[in-house]
Amino acid sequence: MSSLRDSLDLIRMVRPEAGTAAIDHEIQVERASSLGAAEKRVIKAVTALKAGADREHWLAEAREAVWGYFVQRELIGFRRHNEVIADLGIPGEVMNGLGARPAKAR
Repeated sequence: MSSLRDSLDLIRMVRPEAGTAAIDHEIQVERASSLGAAEKRVIKAVTALKAGADREHWLAEAREAVWGYFVQRELIGFRRHNEVIADLGIPGEVMNGLGARPAKAR
C-alpha cells in the first residue's frame, strides 16, 4: 500500500511541477471543505436563533459561527461579506455583536 508521499515522489520524478500541483489541489479541497462546514454552522445557528428557542444561547452561537466563517473567508481572499450576509439571512443583532465577548471576571 503506497502512501500519499510515495505517490507524490513518483509524480515529481515524472513531472516535477505536478508534485506541487497535487498538493495545491489538496489544499484547495480542504479550504473548500472547511469553508462549507463553517457556513453550515452559521446556517444552523441562525436558523435556531430565528426559531426563538433559547435566544441568548443561539445569539452567542450565531455570533461565534459568523465570526469564524468570516475569518475563513478572509483567509482565502474573500474580503467582502455583504452578499453572504444577505444570502444566509444573518440578522442585524448577530452582526451588531460580532466579535464582542464579555469580559472575564478577575
